[in-house]
Amino acid sequence: MATAHRTLTRSSRPIQRLGKRTLLLAVIAVVGLELATAPAAAAPGDAATAADAASLVAERGHELEVLTESFNEARENVEAQKAAASAAGAEVARAETQLVALSEAVAGVAQTAYTGRGLGTLQAFMTSGSPDEFLNRVAMLEAVAGHQNDVIDQVGAARAAAEAARRSADQAAVEAQEQVDAAAAKQALLQTEIAAYQAQYEALSAEEQEQADQAHGGRALDAPPPATVTANSEAAQIAVDTAMAQLGDPYVWAAAGPDSFDCSGLTQYAFAAAGIDLPHSSRMQATMGQAVGRADLQPGDLVYFYSPVSHIGIYIGGGKMVHASTFGEPVKVGSVDMAGYVGARRIV
Repeated sequence: MATAHRTLTRSSRPIQRLGKRTLLLAVIAVVGLELATAPAAAAPGDAATAADAASLVAERGHELEVLTESFNEARENVEAQKAAASAAGAEVARAETQLVALSEAVAGVAQTAYTGRGLGTLQAFMTSGSPDEFLNRVAMLEAVAGHQNDVIDQVGAARAAAEAARRSADQAAVEAQEQVDAAAAKQALLQTEIAAYQAQYEALSAEEQEQADQAHGGRALDAPPPATVTANSEAAQIAVDTAMAQLGDPYVWAAAGPDSFDCSGLTQYAFAAAGIDLPHSSRMQATMGQAVGRADLQPGDLVYFYSPVSHIGIYIGGGKMVHASTFGEPVKVGSVDMAGYVGARRIV
């Protein structure tokens, strides 16, 4: 089984500028989360002890993860809206093509009637050699007339369908643009929140940072030898192997590889290697596939956390998962039983 492996280097403190990948946030929409109206979180400097400071930063990190996953979901919704607008445009083209074809057929019927080339009942009577031949010709005339009426009815229906398709396409385009505009207006807020969190994190001592990392992203565990992680299907195995190959890559909000990830970005990247398309959203991923009980977990299952869902990883067996846990921590192996566990889904 072919699995991509690569060697990556990273700085001792993977704090990266938000580059081109984050600029993609300019085309996402905001859904359900208004940080601007939320109460301000306490600063680490307000804490009575170092442990309290670490706890506050961990809490702030979780809030930012919730915000980021909402943006990720919104970005997926924008793509779906764009696809709907494109489909509506294609429907307009199809309806208009049908309308042109039927209109030409009606024009042909009208021309035949005007020039007298059609066969009338009297002419059929005068040219028929027998009563049976006359009746046959009359039946044919009635069938032709019925067909002409059907064509005219179809033109009316096609015209109505084309007009409805145009309205649908126009509305889809307007809604997509509204979402894009709303996201652009909120992008600066997200950038500001990330910068503020990074400053809070940097103000902690190394010990406090470690405490904050564990409080939010769980404790790092030793990664098992790759040969010992065996999934029940080829696709699940590829997803597990791909995720494990990213160990050590830095956590970056809204990133989906190949060199940095957030939680749902890592799972999306891993399953894409197996030919499985997942949305870049932990909430959306947590609704896919089939639900799996904690006791029935198998390598390759998605495990998700918190309510609403805002974190996700891939189970690798032995009570462990691989996940992009939190800022300041690289992609790592951790316990599936860390705080906030909600459930699991089997994708393949």
